[in-house]
Amino acid sequence: METGDALALGAFFGGLAPPVVALLFAAAFATAILSATIGVAGGITLLAVMLLFLDPLVAIPLHGVVQLVSNSSRAWMLRPHVRLDVVGRYSILLLPFGALGIGLAQSLSPHVLRAAIGVFVLLATWRPQWLLLGARPENVDPHRRFFVLGGVIGFVNVSIGATGPLLAPFFLNLGLTRFAIIGTQAACQMLGHLSKIVVFGAAGFTFREWLGLLGLLSIAAVAGTRVGGLLLERVNERVFRALYKGVLTLIALRLVAAELLA
Repeated sequence: METGDALALGAFFGGLAPPVVALLFAAAFATAILSATIGVAGGITLLAVMLLFLDPLVAIPLHGVVQLVSNSSRAWMLRPHVRLDVVGRYSILLLPFGALGIGLAQSLSPHVLRAAIGVFVLLATWRPQWLLLGARPENVDPHRRFFVLGGVIGFVNVSIGATGPLLAPFFLNLGLTRFAIIGTQAACQMLGHLSKIVVFGAAGFTFREWLGLLGLLSIAAVAGTRVGGLLLERVNERVFRALYKGVLTLIALRLVAAELLA
């Protein structure tokens, strides 16, 4: 490929080199499969990969668009199982608390934010109960838990970016099937990412500069969701979880180590 063509292609994808774009495409596809088969970890894994190449305040809104597409397709695929009452309560405080949280995200340096996300990924992978700060989701009134949770996640969503592991435990003891849990969680996350996109857009982030990359990653996310849907009843969950925990740990350690050694 000639230099001029390479530069034009890079500009179309936000200045990223073609090998990086290819890696992000593969990550979006693989993590969509992950989310569609076990319900969690896909979004946080994709964000961790994106942070290897992008500033946090760029990676988080771009990740929000890709995850909006991924979760929308998953929620649509499982729409007969989605609990709309849960989704409705969860959505009420997302946007107002997201607007409050954007100030925190913008006040942190990229190095601190990237390291904080790396630590969050490690906790979500190995000690998810620590993220709840002693709260026991199963003891919280089901009619209130998602209303409060929407406010909490709306606030931290714009600085952490991927809050699926924080949301997942609150589906305990609702008597939902696996399909209902994955579908309802996808619908909740869809609205969470939508509110995050609105907040970042209002704060001045220019999504149009990244339309090429967003289009490509969105295609990968939809395709991965379709493949994951086919695997939902066939996957060996124990092996799958072991693999994702290993990969996610390596990426998170890379994020934290890079900032500590910088």
